[in-house]
Order: sequence, then C-alpha cells, then structure tokens
Amino acid sequence: MKDLLWPVLRTGLFRVDPEQAHNLSIAGLKTGLLPACDGGADARLAVAVAGLRFPNPLGLAAGYDKNAEVPLAALKLGFGFTEIGTVTPRAQPGNPKPRLFRLVADEAVINRFGFNNEGHQAALSRLQSLPANALVGVNIGANKDTNDRVADYVAGIRAFYGVARYYTANISSPNTPGLRDLQARDSLRELLSAILDARESERQRSGRMVPVFLKIAPDLTEEGLDDIAAEIAASPLDGLIVSNTTLSRDGLRDQRQAGEAGGLSGKPLFAKATTVLAKMRKRLGADFPLIGVGGVHSAETAAEKIRAGADLVQLYSAMVYEGPGLPQRIVRGLSDLCTRDKLKSIREIRDSRLEHWASQKI
Repeated sequence: MKDLLWPVLRTGLFRVDPEQAHNLSIAGLKTGLLPACDGGADARLAVAVAGLRFPNPLGLAAGYDKNAEVPLAALKLGFGFTEIGTVTPRAQPGNPKPRLFRLVADEAVINRFGFNNEGHQAALSRLQSLPANALVGVNIGANKDTNDRVADYVAGIRAFYGVARYYTANISSPNTPGLRDLQARDSLRELLSAILDARESERQRSGRMVPVFLKIAPDLTEEGLDDIAAEIAASPLDGLIVSNTTLSRDGLRDQRQAGEAGGLSGKPLFAKATTVLAKMRKRLGADFPLIGVGGVHSAETAAEKIRAGADLVQLYSAMVYEGPGLPQRIVRGLSDLCTRDKLKSIREIRDSRLEHWASQKI
C-alpha cells in the first residue's frame, strides 16, 4: 500500500515548502495510519555491534526525528534502529527559513537547519516512555551560543543515559559555525576524553554500558583522517559514523539550488562518503565498528556500503524521493542478496570491495 500511494503523496508534498513537507511527514507517522513493515525478521541480516544486537543493518539517520517524536513509528517502517536528534541542552530555533531545499534532478537535499530542536528535556520526556528494547540512539550536539561546547556534549551524555541505547556525538554538521573545528586533533582529544569520562561515571553509577559513536564529515583530507583515526585508537570510543553532509557541489545538475548554503545529502554524496568510510576502515582495522551514511537509496547501495567496510548503514534523504516504503524494500533486497549469494550472514560481504573504495581520491 505504501508503494502504491507514494507517487500521489509525493506529488502533493513536492507542491509545498520542503520543511513543511517534512513536518507533514512527521505528523503522518504520528497518526499511526501507515502500515507497519510486514516482513518477518531475517536472522541473516542480524548484526552485533558495540554490544548491541541489531535485527537488520539499516537505520534511520539523525536529522529526521529531531525531537524524538516518532522513533517507534520509524522502526515499524522496517528500520533495524533509529537515531533521534541532533539535540542540544537548550531549545534553539536554528537558522532562518528557508533552510531546506530539494535538488530534484539530483535526488539530493541541501539543509542549513542549524540544530533546530526543543532541547534535552523535551526529547527526554518522550524517550522515557519507550520500551526498553527499542533500538533508539541519541545524537547530541552543542548550542550555537554556548560558551563551552565540550560541556554541552557532556550534558547530553548525562541527560539521556537512562534511555539511550547508544550515543552519537555530532561534531560534523556544517551549519553551526565552528562545530567542525572539533574534528581537529587537539580539540577532538579534549572532547573524547570528556564525553567518555562522563560515560564511565554514568556506567559506574548505573551498572549499564551505553556505546558512544562519533560522526565525522566527508570533507576531510587524508591527514585529517589520520589525526581522527589516531585519537580514536587512543580512546575507548565504541564506533564511528561516516559521514555527515558535504559542502561540495561537484557534479550537480541543479545549479540553481546548488548555490544554497548548507550541507548536501542524497545520491551525489554516495561516492564521497563511501570513499571516506573505506579509508577509515583501513585506518581503524577490521574490528572497529563503522556505520556508513550518505547516498544510500537502494538495497544495492546499502550492500555496497557494507562491502566498503560498514557494519551498519543509515539513510534519510532518500526517503524524500522514495517514500516510507523504502526501508522495507531495502531490507527485503538485502535478504534476497543473501539468498542469491548463499550467504549465512550479510556480514560475509563486509570489506569485499574495501580496496576499491579505499583507493579512491577524496
């Protein structure tokens, strides 16, 4: 039903402002009228990462459900996990509108939201009602006007420790001035030390270990990747998400919208983000958890992220163009791949095209 109705719904949604359409989609999920994924769990798709068992490797990336309004509804679409946020300690409006743009010819999106969200307390109040087994991660960030960015991330660790299944420290959005500076080696060392110390104190207090992931940008040099990898190797970080949106506009067909400031996501990001993913796999080794994000829009592109080194994959922008039936189609496609290639586990394809992607230029 979702697939049959989507062309009509898409036509209507594309007639309204992109941010308004986004809000309408959240409202639609809140109604509960969308049918849940009717596919059974496929044990071949289950993945164990950072002490968590994911029923399938496909997740909804942060940025869609900023305020934890529809995490359970998202999971019912077929995702194995979902990530809310980015949330900051205090509510903030984000950047002036308009701040979301469709590049239809490229099946891409540019956003410059600027961490618009209702703050920790609003998200926490919603997450506290979730069942304990819901695989919902919390993406944490810093307020635009904060005097201490590191303290804002520490506050996120402490605020959500009782409800988060994992954390993502988002230091890679291009829409908060200076945020990407936290990827520099000295700043990253300070941040990782502070948030992982906070995690350790919460672990000792609660007796529960919550993994912490880091999310980086695709717009990094080889030297920048070296620095990040060195700091990760020296810390007890649990995983890395590659990558956030890009400032690059290479190869876009929609040159009118390409001039908008902000981060680009969607199909054009796939090659760049997958290259950085593979390069980080080479640097961090076979055992370190990696989540691949950027340009995933089909079962084949999800599989290719895994071949390039990802343990898990996430998407968001593709649903603007493909609709709410996309996660179910991807999960079914991954099952079909396992059947076709006689795989006992989807993990068997991981790293099978690592050398190809790691050899590409960034």
